[in-house]
Amino acid sequence: MTDVLDLPTRRHEEWRWSRLDALPALAATPRGSAQDAAQHFIGLGGPQLVFVDGVLDEGASVPGRVSVEALDLVTDHPLGRHATGAGWSLTLDAEQAAEPIEIVHVASGGANHLPARIMLAEGAVASIVETYVGAGWSNRLTQIELARSARLMRSVRLLQASGFVSVRDEALVGKHANLVSIFLGAGGMDCRIDGAINVHGDTAFAEMGGALLTEREQHQECAVAVRHDAVGGKSRQVWRAVAKDKSAVSLAARVEVARAAQKTDGEQSLRGLLLDRTATVNLKPELEIFADDVKCAHGATVGELDARALFYLESRGIAPARARGLLTRAFVADALDWIDNETVRDAFAADAERWLEKAL
Repeated sequence: MTDVLDLPTRRHEEWRWSRLDALPALAATPRGSAQDAAQHFIGLGGPQLVFVDGVLDEGASVPGRVSVEALDLVTDHPLGRHATGAGWSLTLDAEQAAEPIEIVHVASGGANHLPARIMLAEGAVASIVETYVGAGWSNRLTQIELARSARLMRSVRLLQASGFVSVRDEALVGKHANLVSIFLGAGGMDCRIDGAINVHGDTAFAEMGGALLTEREQHQECAVAVRHDAVGGKSRQVWRAVAKDKSAVSLAARVEVARAAQKTDGEQSLRGLLLDRTATVNLKPELEIFADDVKCAHGATVGELDARALFYLESRGIAPARARGLLTRAFVADALDWIDNETVRDAFAADAERWLEKAL
């Protein structure tokens, strides 16, 4: 089974912190009953889709502008290339706007693969919320193309109780276009979030970030590369990690600035919080700059809760446990506040709150 999957190993630098050895066994796990997806919709009033083990549940879905069709997406990503066949796609013509789209992915065991394509023409606007629940290996490949002045807000919450979720995003961001993708890993599964974002239009903007929360022996990681090929582009990568028990979070973020991409503004902020000293947070920020006139900054810190801040709160009569909770919540919110829809942002905050109530 390992040969069929052709999985990368830790000998490859970009997979040095990955833990993929459980995937063959997960793929061979028999499927069980799928849980009800309805409870996981936020309720934004727009199209709703349910995929059970990678297959559209037509009875539970209201597709709206989203179509399900055979997709032939080409990628060299070792996990993403397994996501072939029928998938979902969203195509908007110039100046069109879609109501917020909600997609719930339900896994019942085994492995499921699903491709997706998002294509927004000039000035088109879309907002997509995806939620992963259940158990097993859920593998996704999403290819995104934003034309001039198009805007896409993507919010993804990983809430599977167990198993593994692998997400591969590949995006092409055109002139004046805006792409924001925010992730929350607050389930009991392991995960790998991959991003390859090409800011190829002048004054385009791209952001990919979020918060990964782990406990017990979980392992969650992200590996994101943003490439700037045009003048005046901006990018932001804001990731927060909270690790408890013997769990591990690994964050790798890279910004590449081509010679022609003058006046690029790139920001990376990677921060890890250890709730126990047995936990691990790995951070790897990278800048590769060939242009002269750029403004790029990166920061990477790992530590425990600020003892001075805890002392200050406790001196004002706040119990130690509550003080720890307040500081940890503020730490996580720093990454989720970039979600522009208040209802979606509140739902993600509630997911993080449930995890923190259990962990603290």
